[in-house]
Amino acid sequence: LAYESHKKAAEAYRSGYMDDLVVTYAGVFRDNNVREDIEREKLGELRPVFEKSERGTLTAANSTPMTDGAAAVLLASEDWARQRDLPILAYLTHYKTSANNFVAGEGLLMAPTIAVSEVLRQADLSLQDFDFYEIHEAFAAQVLATLKAWNDAEYCARQLGRNAPLGEIDRTRMNVKGSSIAVGHPFAATGARIAGNMAKLLAEKGSGRGLISICTAGGMGVAAIMEAA
Repeated sequence: LAYESHKKAAEAYRSGYMDDLVVTYAGVFRDNNVREDIEREKLGELRPVFEKSERGTLTAANSTPMTDGAAAVLLASEDWARQRDLPILAYLTHYKTSANNFVAGEGLLMAPTIAVSEVLRQADLSLQDFDFYEIHEAFAAQVLATLKAWNDAEYCARQLGRNAPLGEIDRTRMNVKGSSIAVGHPFAATGARIAGNMAKLLAEKGSGRGLISICTAGGMGVAAIMEAA
């Protein structure tokens, strides 16, 4: 997953997709964290940095780096935007926040699984009803654990109050331009970056909907649904 994040982000810059999403500052346009020449073999050589026993899986390669940054999105009513002749890229149609007791063992950074379940209930949609998925890559393991949890009947019954698992998603629709492992995770900027990117994906497609899932502060989760204008 970390390898794919870097490759997708590098292609997003190379293709010009990022040209109107990134503002050049002090002569810098592209973050130096994106590794276009990344190799899977070298990724596997790095040692775990948190849990350093044989159980450890988190390394400097599959975790978000320490980065600074800023991001902004303009969220407005449709009438306000049209009065000012501003282009409408997408609509924010549903959102939910959630929290879990990770200290008691409910899973560090797993609260987004709950938020997504609740926003799907709110919108009367299934997990498979989306053209794009933006799942914040705090760690590659967090994304993979989230995907596994949604497809686990016991977890979905215990934590989500579901009679059946939410199921799997089409991974080719997930983080299609790379995500936080490649471009970084400046706190308070990631949500705006992901929302802005999702809006552009939907605007370019001209139809469809996207699902956003973001973990934050250990025991909190945020989920949102966006639809093309």
